[in-house]
Amino acid sequence: LASHPFQMALYFCTGVLEDETLFRHYALNVPFYTHFTSPIRRYADIIVHRLLSASLGASSPIKMEKEAIQRQADHCNDRKMASKRVQELSADLFFTIFVRVRA
Repeated sequence: LASHPFQMALYFCTGVLEDETLFRHYALNVPFYTHFTSPIRRYADIIVHRLLSASLGASSPIKMEKEAIQRQADHCNDRKMASKRVQELSADLFFTIFVRVRA
């Protein structure tokens, strides 16, 4: 319940957005922020790792247009939101069943 007030993080391609204030992390108060976990967990993290590696010169640039990267980010956001919604509905369902059985 405590995490519900927080806005869900969204993936986006910085080359598509012109407003750099959207790049900041509000809670950490830093102007530029990226987040990723182990690339074995999510496809979005693989993209972030590859882009970060290319930007640091450790690997060759990704051959994707920024619009294609944004479409991938939008798809990942859609799937993440759908997954979160199903998780919430599942918790509601099982709580309802629990209350019905205990009543």
